[in-house]
Amino acid sequence: MWCEPERGLDKAVVRSLASCQWVQSKQNVIITGLTGVGKSYIGSALAQAACRNGFRALCTRVPRLLHELGIARADGSYMKLLARLAQVHVLVLDDFLISPLKDAERRDLLEILEDRYGKSSTVITSQLLTKKWHEALSDPTVADAICDRVVHNAHVLALKGPSIRQRNGMNERKEAATEPTKKN
Repeated sequence: MWCEPERGLDKAVVRSLASCQWVQSKQNVIITGLTGVGKSYIGSALAQAACRNGFRALCTRVPRLLHELGIARADGSYMKLLARLAQVHVLVLDDFLISPLKDAERRDLLEILEDRYGKSSTVITSQLLTKKWHEALSDPTVADAICDRVVHNAHVLALKGPSIRQRNGMNERKEAATEPTKKN
């Protein structure tokens, strides 16, 4: 189902990424597409493949991570959290730019990506194509810095097709409608 032509995924690319050579080479992966096409699923699968190959991985949604960083800044554990994130071999940042970022949040993301650049791999899932990141980040200087640390060293997967959740939901309703009812 995941490598169907309408999804935009090539089996050879998926096999190559599953080998984790990209992690050894400290490259990134960017997964874009509309809601429900499988971005989070693929990001999680890449993290699991990395773990099976002996790497440490962490998956987090960007809004939650930014909230945690705000709390860490307030309680004095900010630098400790940044150091912990820098040590993870594969960091999956799910739902990147799902909503507008505040100035401090943009700077936090830049700090994370700067600490990881050339030392580890980052997977970013986003509904926005990379060419729209500058506008969505709202600060040209920070946008340049973030994109420079991620995009130029990344495998980009542009997922297409209908929402898998919606498709599965319709299939489940069809199956339920065709099942014979049981009598007690």
